[in-house]
Amino acid sequence: MEKKAGKAKKTKKFTGNIKNNKIYINGLLLLCFTAVIFFITIQKVETKRINVKVGDTAPLEIRATKEMVDKQATERLKREAANRVEPRYRLSPSVQMAMKTTVKEFFDDVRELQLVDNMSLNKKAQVLGEESRILLSKNEYYIALKLNQDELNAFENNIKDLINQIMGVGIKEEDLEYEKENIEKIFENIDISDEEKQLGISLLNNTIQPNKFVDTEATQRKKNEEIAKVEPVIVKEHEVIVRKGDVIDSNSLDLIKESGLLKEKEGYDKRTVIGIIVLILLLQIVIFGYIYLFNNEIMDGNRLLILIIIITFVILVSEGIYNISPFIMPVSTAALLIAILMDTRLSLIVNMFIVFILSFTLKLDDTIMAMYLISGSIGAFMASKQQQRYNILLNGLLIGVANVLTIMAFGLIKKLELLDILVKSGYGLINGVFCAVLTIGTLPIWENLFEVLTPLKLLELSNPNQPLLKRLLLEAPGTYHHSIIVGNLSERAAESIGADPLISRVGAYYHDIGKLKRPYFFKENQLGLDNPHDKLQPNMSTLIITNHTKDGIVLGKKSKLPKEIIDIIGQHHGDTVVSYFYHKAKEDETKEVKIEDFRYNGPKPQTREAAIVMLADSVEAAVRSIKEPNKKNIEEMIRSIIKGKLEDSQLEECDLTLKDLNLIANAFSSILMGIFHERIEYPNLDLETEKGEV
Repeated sequence: MEKKAGKAKKTKKFTGNIKNNKIYINGLLLLCFTAVIFFITIQKVETKRINVKVGDTAPLEIRATKEMVDKQATERLKREAANRVEPRYRLSPSVQMAMKTTVKEFFDDVRELQLVDNMSLNKKAQVLGEESRILLSKNEYYIALKLNQDELNAFENNIKDLINQIMGVGIKEEDLEYEKENIEKIFENIDISDEEKQLGISLLNNTIQPNKFVDTEATQRKKNEEIAKVEPVIVKEHEVIVRKGDVIDSNSLDLIKESGLLKEKEGYDKRTVIGIIVLILLLQIVIFGYIYLFNNEIMDGNRLLILIIIITFVILVSEGIYNISPFIMPVSTAALLIAILMDTRLSLIVNMFIVFILSFTLKLDDTIMAMYLISGSIGAFMASKQQQRYNILLNGLLIGVANVLTIMAFGLIKKLELLDILVKSGYGLINGVFCAVLTIGTLPIWENLFEVLTPLKLLELSNPNQPLLKRLLLEAPGTYHHSIIVGNLSERAAESIGADPLISRVGAYYHDIGKLKRPYFFKENQLGLDNPHDKLQPNMSTLIITNHTKDGIVLGKKSKLPKEIIDIIGQHHGDTVVSYFYHKAKEDETKEVKIEDFRYNGPKPQTREAAIVMLADSVEAAVRSIKEPNKKNIEEMIRSIIKGKLEDSQLEECDLTLKDLNLIANAFSSILMGIFHERIEYPNLDLETEKGEV
């Protein structure tokens, strides 16, 4: 008892150390993964930034990372639009009224002086020059004073009409001299004396003033209207801002800065670093939070490492292919691989993670993001239950079709050109095929290098042309046929309780490959030959029989069978007793017989699949020995075998329940009844007689 307690304590301590080591290893893997994703992201973000200034030569072709407004070009167009606006003018009526008043006063003064009798003409001209606000020559005053009343009235009316005519149109300040010159031409066409023409020209030239002035408010209002009509100059995403070798001006520098491509200082920007770390941690919480809560078994073995490598691999390949076209990045490859290797729901979350990382580092637009989210999800759904490798190619075509439909939908919404939609759709279709080819090409690496068991790998192992199965058929045909029946029993039983039917079937096919070392020491392969055990001691026979599990493990490892199958080979007998030889040994009463010497080395079945193979193996052999294999006898034998294994504690280390055992018994019964069905009893026929009658 003390030895057992000490052994249990050591086992517990060893198990605890393993668990602690797994925690440390997984923690280290997550830390490395965070660092790798961080550096991938920061390098992609920072290497896009260029340290340039106005006047520098562009070291490479710089393209816009997003759609944005070219502010300087837009402002230039607005200035040009404003400059094209002609100034708006308004007429000042007060100027015209002042002119008329001045002219009227002049003629009133002339009339008053003409009525004075005791004053000479010379004196009148002198007085008129002093009182009038219109500066004329002395001769012109004489002309005005010499006109009689009728002539003076007619002349005044002509002057007023000309004032209305000239000032009604309006005179700008810069046009004043031109209008004065034009007055002379006007008087040439008037039928009056030359002296009157001289006086009229002089009167108007000395009174005329600009009356057409710029209306600042109206002009500005018109300019604002024209400016409002100017459409902003848009720089499209991926449009060239400056070509390699071109000199960078202030406008180009502003666009580079707005694109987020300008490196304004050496080293990494602290805010960028913090932002990227927070983003990565949040996305990792989504992935690894799901794993921790709903799929914790991924933390065991190589699966976490595979997950990290697949994510990193797909991100790096996608960033490399982005320069060819963002529509052919193999993002959905990750969803396909993880759905096949691990879990469908996890593949959906990983697909979302990769799309978010790429959208951040590569500034993907909404069309591309939607395309990868939709096609990756469809790929995950379709890849979860693959039975043949060529089906992955069909999945790729479905992903391509999903890409095409997404691109077309967004193209119609955004009203893109038909040719543009068709070109992008072509890339989308290529993307699906590329993802499928990449998945098929890399799947053997994950299966073999990291020892991941997939349905596809199991299906390949179940092929009768596999070398071990071929050897079994040729060298141990009885064992081969026994294994095939055990495989059918195991598959049906696994389906009935929700275990993995493929692992159960393939494990059953290979569970007895250890018998290839000494095939004729097993009853099913003796085929009427002498039984070699008749010449051996029970202990030696037991050793040969029990060693077939060890031999099977060695052969399985040599043939690089998956660990899950090798475990079934080693566990399918547990530590059961080889009862035939045990009882035979007990017949010799002179020797002390220990039951432990007649047991298999174990271990007991650790999984439901291994336990199912154990039960199927025992049931098939037992039912074959029934002399009258009817329904009642078969069912009794099945339940007796299962009860025996249960009472022998062979099923205590796996997760089978009593309900599961009942379902397994029913499954075994349905298969075996089909094999050992009642046959029609044919009468004995005299073949020679029959031939003669014919």
